[in-house]
Amino acid sequence: MKCSKRPTIQLGLAAATALSLAASLTKSCDAFTSPLANHVNKRSVSSLGAIGLGPDDQSPTLEKEAAEDGMVGEKTFKYANPYDPERVIKGEDGEPLAHITDHDPYRLSRMSNSDRAADAWFGALLESEGDSFLGPISEEHKQRLLQKVELVDEPVIAYGEEEWTPYVVRRLPTSPLYPAYGLETYGLPVPRRGAEAWRQFDVNGLIAMDYSGRPEGVGTDKELSEKEVEDAVASLKSKGAWLDDDACDGRLVYINGQFCPSLSKTTDEVKNLNSADFESGLSTETLELLTRLPDGHTDKLAAEVPDSDKGPLNSLEKLSGPDHCVGKAISQFAINNQQGTAAFAALNSVKAGSVAYVHASMKDASADSEDAGDAPKPVLIVNAQTPSGGSASTEEDKGVAFHPRLLAVADDGSVLSLVQMCVDLNEDSEEAPCATFVNGYTQVYVGANANMTHAFLEESGGQVTSRVEISDEEAAEESIANPREEEAKRPALRDTHFQAIDVHITGDEGSYAGSVMELGGCGRSRIAISTSLLRPGASAAVNGFSLSGGAQRSDMRTNIQHMAQGTISRQEQRNMVGGRSTASFRGRIRVEQSAQQTDSEQLSRTILLSDHARIWATPSLEIIADDVTCTHGATISDLSEEELFYLRSRGLDRTTARNMLMYAFVEEIGSSVDERIAGAFEDENGLRSRVIRRLENLVPQGEKTLVGGEFQSA
Repeated sequence: MKCSKRPTIQLGLAAATALSLAASLTKSCDAFTSPLANHVNKRSVSSLGAIGLGPDDQSPTLEKEAAEDGMVGEKTFKYANPYDPERVIKGEDGEPLAHITDHDPYRLSRMSNSDRAADAWFGALLESEGDSFLGPISEEHKQRLLQKVELVDEPVIAYGEEEWTPYVVRRLPTSPLYPAYGLETYGLPVPRRGAEAWRQFDVNGLIAMDYSGRPEGVGTDKELSEKEVEDAVASLKSKGAWLDDDACDGRLVYINGQFCPSLSKTTDEVKNLNSADFESGLSTETLELLTRLPDGHTDKLAAEVPDSDKGPLNSLEKLSGPDHCVGKAISQFAINNQQGTAAFAALNSVKAGSVAYVHASMKDASADSEDAGDAPKPVLIVNAQTPSGGSASTEEDKGVAFHPRLLAVADDGSVLSLVQMCVDLNEDSEEAPCATFVNGYTQVYVGANANMTHAFLEESGGQVTSRVEISDEEAAEESIANPREEEAKRPALRDTHFQAIDVHITGDEGSYAGSVMELGGCGRSRIAISTSLLRPGASAAVNGFSLSGGAQRSDMRTNIQHMAQGTISRQEQRNMVGGRSTASFRGRIRVEQSAQQTDSEQLSRTILLSDHARIWATPSLEIIADDVTCTHGATISDLSEEELFYLRSRGLDRTTARNMLMYAFVEEIGSSVDERIAGAFEDENGLRSRVIRRLENLVPQGEKTLVGGEFQSA
């Protein structure tokens, strides 16, 4: 088929009307068009182009239009620039309004009482008594927190420059410049009830608790007697949080934030880094890795991202720029897409007593087993806490804060299996319970052709109270204690657990498989995992399971960022919400412009076990590249009545049938955990048995009343 060089365009009535409107709008909008010397482009297309019908061959060039308007070679232009600092803006009384150049008096003007309380709560954690132990890391991150952001306008980029973009937000010279939400007092964003990163989380309940206490002995090793060692090992084995020396490549155990040498198995590659190691001087590479902050607040990428058009990319804020980049990490636009973990990661650096360090090299991978087909032995990291939390305070309302830290590095060609566990220890002791705040930070770096599996199991806080969904009348009829009143008295309801997991795949063909299981009974829990695929061929699988019941508030957030070409990610998130608990899941996948040929899948599935349980499930997909294969979705339902009927028709009672369906829902995630931790089916202390006991505690009782006569399937 042959096309002429000058095609004829036939316009209908609607198109002709659009042309007429475009011509009139072009003139009426001239007063708001910035000159070429600033960031806004002068008319560069004809009316046909303005309504999407293509360019007009006879339209004058941009240079010709500019010359006719007297806009070339002049310092003053025909059209006023609305952002010009010299512009005169008049008020309602006709008098010129004063230009605002000092913005500090307005820094705190938008804060609510809740915002001020959140800043005071965070400040109490930051300024709590005790030394810092991570040397230059502690100093740098504390300075980062205390240094307020500078309130200055973004520079004006002239049209035609490489970083010019029409997507800019500017203030009028008579308006003040405010810091981004959460940055009024500190240099990194802290919690805000209405912020995107903290939406649906119990911020008011969090800041109402005082966690400014500190456990005794932080920064020193915990010495145990032989009897205490025996008791601790027995307790850890009952929680499934123990591997014998011949079953693991390393084991690091921490109790109330203190490292326990008598319970640990250390090597040159698996060890505890204390203040003496930081004083004697760690390698520059290790210090650089520990200095990194999540959520883009360390702008330099952990590895160069190859790009055929722009060359190696090193800056996170400029990826997919200039039109689609997220910009500076302290901008409001960037903060709206963050997980809110940067301030707590910096707080961890200031308050952590030591760092668990795991390093896997290729020579270790080849020497671990005689048979190359054998799976590597896992490295186990255990953070245990006693009812008192190690606090010596006599104040009942004053809780304590722990700040566990882990750095795991898998060198090129290495294989590493890493398991992290958070458990209770000696919970049957007579110690007075103390409210605890766990603020964990895990950093993972995976090299070229390295293969790393990582499991994070949060099982602290005991079990929630069952059947809190029943009414007071039902409890009275059954002559049982009111479950809601019992749940309100549960000490662990005052506990809070935060965990940030920051993963960077820094080598070609590197592989990371992570499993996160949120099973504990803390009143508030929040786990955020971020995965960056920086090199071609990198792959990541992120699976998660969140179980909540009683009066819990749980939050799971994931971020997978594809930066390099040909990367692959798979994510499956499963949530089970019962009792009167509230849960939320927000999963974000972003595919940068440099990440062509990305293959990504995301699925969130949720089962609601009670009519009083609530879930917010928000999977999101941001694609800047144009050659990708990406899918995402979410489902929310209850247990399938059809499947329950099938199992009961085979002789199972109602409770067993429900528990079987609930366990099958969890098992697909639990099966990805290292088999030495998962244990055999008959192992009463294995992961499967522990999960079954927690599910039995939440299994719905009685018959379900169907609404609408239709079955729901999960």
